[in-house]
Amino acid sequence: MSRVHVAVGVVWDDRGRVLVSKRHADSHQGGLWEFPGGKLEAGEDVSAALRRELQEELGICIGDARPLLEIRHDYADKQVLLDVWQVLDFTGVAEGREGQPLRWVPIAELADYEFPAANGPIVAALIERWRRLEARG
Repeated sequence: MSRVHVAVGVVWDDRGRVLVSKRHADSHQGGLWEFPGGKLEAGEDVSAALRRELQEELGICIGDARPLLEIRHDYADKQVLLDVWQVLDFTGVAEGREGQPLRWVPIAELADYEFPAANGPIVAALIERWRRLEARG
């Protein structure tokens, strides 16, 4: 079984919320919420894939984006490598161009959403970051 390489964007708005989208019911891990992104094409680097995917899926153009973490996860039917980047600046208005519902979610509410298991480390890292910021006041 080959590993699918995916560029993932944690897209922040100016109110400190992150963008999540709901997977189509008929897709792998369908009905769950996820951070937007998609598979790398042959010969494509992660940054280019992220830019392409967020333009295609959401209609936004990335400005400032930085690597956040890398996750390897094995499902029973698929292996994934998630290259997760923080998108700190973008132009355009995010919309579900593939018919997917979108929500801007405060970090404190991420635990209320059901994500694929591979997204667990992303949620945990964001919640931990939020807790550290809250503790500093």
